[in-house]
Amino acid sequence: MEAIEELTVQPCTSSLYLRPFRLCYRQNGTKKFWDFMRTHDSVSILIFNTSRQCFVVVKQFRPAVYMCEVERHHPQVFQNQDKESCSHVEDPLPAVVGVTYELCAGIVDKPDLSLEEIACEEVLEECGYRVPITDLRRITSYRSGVGVTGSRQTLFYAEVTDQMKTGEGGGQPGEGELIEVVEIPLEDSMKFAYDESLPKTMGVIFSFMWFQTNIAPKLPKK
Repeated sequence: MEAIEELTVQPCTSSLYLRPFRLCYRQNGTKKFWDFMRTHDSVSILIFNTSRQCFVVVKQFRPAVYMCEVERHHPQVFQNQDKESCSHVEDPLPAVVGVTYELCAGIVDKPDLSLEEIACEEVLEECGYRVPITDLRRITSYRSGVGVTGSRQTLFYAEVTDQMKTGEGGGQPGEGELIEVVEIPLEDSMKFAYDESLPKTMGVIFSFMWFQTNIAPKLPKK
């Protein structure tokens, strides 16, 4: 993982993927305000390689996770900020503190494609496996970031084999993606899920538990 250089923090009002709003409403007679962000819905895919009995997940740098660690070590970065100010961190933390383990996933930003088609595209781009749409199993959908975005994520399950791997994955370098493909052996998966020293999303933990309940009992006994 490359080092972080020239770290600057600056407030912003909008971005390509997030649109900020302030909601004013009355609940049980009390007037309330809440700031929230509108963003794209997304898909995620739990990938299980049956050839080697392992899960295929991704590992990537997340700036928001990184900045949470920066704030712990340099709390002054977020103090006394206004819309015109920038804060510079003279000694940035190593990039590894912002790296998380996640399911293969992607935003829903192609209205001409179904969720299943987007999921298959993400599996190919991020992990290098070509999965037919008919091989996808929809697990469920849920809301994520309920305090800030409330976006919907739809979770799929896909079984792959070594023969289905047609590329190295890694995402789209042209879009700035830098994704590492990681394999988690089935026998180590629950230990991995609960290991707090390995930062991961809730989707990883939930999907591994779903697998243990719905798929693992049906696997051939060794």
